[in-house]
Amino acid sequence: MIFERIAPEQHDTLEGVAEPSENPVLVGHGDAVAMIAGAYAAGKLPHGIMLVGPRGIGKATLAFHIAHHLLRHPVAEAAPDRLAEPDPASPLFRQIATGAHPAVLHLTRPFNDKTRKFATLLTVDEIRRVNRFLSMTSHDGGYRIVIVDPADDMNTNAANALLKNLEEPPVRTVFLLTVHSAGSLLPTIRSRCQVVRLHPLSAEEVEATLRRLGVALPENAAARQALLERAGGSMRNAVLLTEFGGLEIADTVDSLVAAADLDLALAYRLADAVSGRDHEIRFDLMNAHMLDLVANAASAAAVAGQTARADDFAGLWQELRIAIGDTDTYNLDRKQHALNMILRLHDTLRM
Repeated sequence: MIFERIAPEQHDTLEGVAEPSENPVLVGHGDAVAMIAGAYAAGKLPHGIMLVGPRGIGKATLAFHIAHHLLRHPVAEAAPDRLAEPDPASPLFRQIATGAHPAVLHLTRPFNDKTRKFATLLTVDEIRRVNRFLSMTSHDGGYRIVIVDPADDMNTNAANALLKNLEEPPVRTVFLLTVHSAGSLLPTIRSRCQVVRLHPLSAEEVEATLRRLGVALPENAAARQALLERAGGSMRNAVLLTEFGGLEIADTVDSLVAAADLDLALAYRLADAVSGRDHEIRFDLMNAHMLDLVANAASAAAVAGQTARADDFAGLWQELRIAIGDTDTYNLDRKQHALNMILRLHDTLRM
């Protein structure tokens, strides 16, 4: 997993893993790729495209591949019916990857110079950059591409500002929105975009990509299959599980929650492991897995017809999500946060 980093660091950058803008390889999503490339070649590309699907399956990578295709083939009638494969050695690829191409605007959570941290939301100030971007004449008369990544991160003001741009877009302008959950966006935004649903990658695609990246996988077939199932078709999840301790963290959380009597010593060891300096990724992994546990419990209760129990789990999920946000926003004690969440889940999920 060694490569030359040329893209700007993002809020969710993983060391040794390519950012979507600098990733020349798109895994899976053949039907969506063919549909988008065909629409462009036929002169029917919509001005707004919403790429919807779970986190870490390649939505942003696809968005940048679409941008590369439109800029490489500015005349739609002469474009191939499949997306052009980016050439990492080309000036076009490097311009897009470094954020230097004048026809591509990538909007994501901004870095705060005062706090030295990335914002927790995609703010209205970022979305207002669209107006300045679109006010400039295209340098070659070609397309201008705005990538909002992910659009879920927009607050209400930002979403309303983006809506104004989507309502009356300039000609030869395409908005590409990556979205983890379409329900998180304003219905008016969804109505002005063509929704393209992307599905989780297959276990075979995830495994092949991990091997191509040089990631060490379990030799035991059952353990390897369990890893791929836990990844859920997400390359990001797979890398986090294998390279950043995610598998050990998830197994420890599961063990703590399922135990008849809470193992306090193990709980403290986990809290120490995820709350130390430079352990941002481990902390996020623990939080994400705990939220998943509660969400799965809520779904199972709903399927079983246990409406009240499902509501309780839904309330717990929201409670935990707020606690995670408050810990990050107000720089609260992460070790105490971890212990509180472990105790809360142990008491609730075993009821």
